[in-house]
Amino acid sequence: MRESNSGRFGSQAGGRIGGPAGGGGRGKNRARGKTGGRSAGTAPGSGAGARPGSGPGPGPQAEPGGENAARNREFGAFVSGAAGRLLHVATLLTTEPAHRNPLAQELLTAALAHTYARWDRLRGEDPYNETRADLATRFARTAWRHHRGRGGVLSALTPQERLVVVLRLHEGVAEEQTAALLGLPEERIRAVCSRSVSHLREAS
Repeated sequence: MRESNSGRFGSQAGGRIGGPAGGGGRGKNRARGKTGGRSAGTAPGSGAGARPGSGPGPGPQAEPGGENAARNREFGAFVSGAAGRLLHVATLLTTEPAHRNPLAQELLTAALAHTYARWDRLRGEDPYNETRADLATRFARTAWRHHRGRGGVLSALTPQERLVVVLRLHEGVAEEQTAALLGLPEERIRAVCSRSVSHLREAS
């Protein structure tokens, strides 16, 4: 995925939270629309060295180098490095063409917003795994929208089969973890994966 696409995801999520992106831009800041938080930058009308509450600003403001700015930078770096791969995962699930995948982009934007909202609680955890898990569960909840294949490589499979194949074979998620994520027994995951591979071989 091109870097410009990563910026687009950041812009979409940034609009939902009303804040700037990592590194001081607007591109990669994400959270649920409910947060509506103020950006970590200096408030309009107050200089970099202004005292809290001075000038025409509405009150104390977070310094540019504060915790929010650091979080935005960290999250922005994560989006730049991971959005391409995550979008590919989403596109495999929706079976849309890579050049025209609005459903996949919608899934990813929502999953990244969820990750941003939980960013401070992810210390020691892999944000990629968190985002991928949320993307997968969102896809499962809206499987009725994706039941008809759209011409992608996995379009011959049902939404559940696509989920299992993408998680197990494309992403290398362990059988036990896949079962826990999808709320299915491990033997069911094994059977679905085996059946799906057979279907794909027959279709090729």
